[in-house]
Amino acid sequence: MGLGSAPLSTAPPIYKLHENHLRPITRASPAALRFVQKSIANSWNEKRQKLAVGCSKVSVDKSIIDEACELVNGTELTIEDEGEVIPAYLFTAVKNNNGTGILLLSDIFGFHDSATTDFAYRVACNGYNVLVPDLFRGDSWRKDRPQALLEEWITKQKPEHVARAVFASARWIRDELSAAGISNKLGIIGFCFGGGRVVDILAQDQDAYFGSGVSFYGTRIDSSVASKIKVPLLLITGDEDALCPITKLEEITKSHDSAKVVVFNGRGHGFIHRPTAEEDADAEEAFNIMRNWLHDGLLVQK
Repeated sequence: MGLGSAPLSTAPPIYKLHENHLRPITRASPAALRFVQKSIANSWNEKRQKLAVGCSKVSVDKSIIDEACELVNGTELTIEDEGEVIPAYLFTAVKNNNGTGILLLSDIFGFHDSATTDFAYRVACNGYNVLVPDLFRGDSWRKDRPQALLEEWITKQKPEHVARAVFASARWIRDELSAAGISNKLGIIGFCFGGGRVVDILAQDQDAYFGSGVSFYGTRIDSSVASKIKVPLLLITGDEDALCPITKLEEITKSHDSAKVVVFNGRGHGFIHRPTAEEDADAEEAFNIMRNWLHDGLLVQK
């Protein structure tokens, strides 16, 4: 049975799916295609720069290039919010665009890290318009920094600043879609630091930007806010991930009926967007679970 059709449970099951039931790709409406064409042709601001475009030209893992990925355009842009500038990447599906926006919240290494952009590219291959904002005001964590300084760096990432960047980005992509006559709810995905923020953002989403959320091994999760979340939330982690305790996810399911937990046995932190092997069956399975969740929550329910 595919995850999307499984009944939601208040107890977080520990299981793995062994069959990949993929939903069909929803094709673009004429309005959705006009949105993509507009994103290519118009200059949203003077600072944006074109990234490499097309499946054969973008430097990404070959495993993400499949029959669903006919063409993806990548654009670097800046979003202005009350005088503040938020850099971001936008990846848009062209031929199979479904007119739905996704916000992708990065881990501590930031929006420009290749693991994050590769994942965003792959999500876009499945028909979405994926916006990856800079959550850290140009100060993402660098691998060459002393590990002893990490905690100090994290404390500088004020929740209100992160939330402001996320909601400004959500407003921007919603307005762009609305200008094309599209009023779909947005999806939100996050890894690690970004995965924890997915919970925070959905709890604060008073303007109802989002229709579905996915958190991959979220860190520093505040489970006390889960009762404020109004949309389906998928939480994926590994049972050996000390940074995302299963007990935290259990707490969320007790106060949010539309939360679903999937735990991969024997897996630690980061295995989905930073797999250690070229072919990782668990990472592939987790991607397909996410894909079905978004399809059912954003496209079937729209």
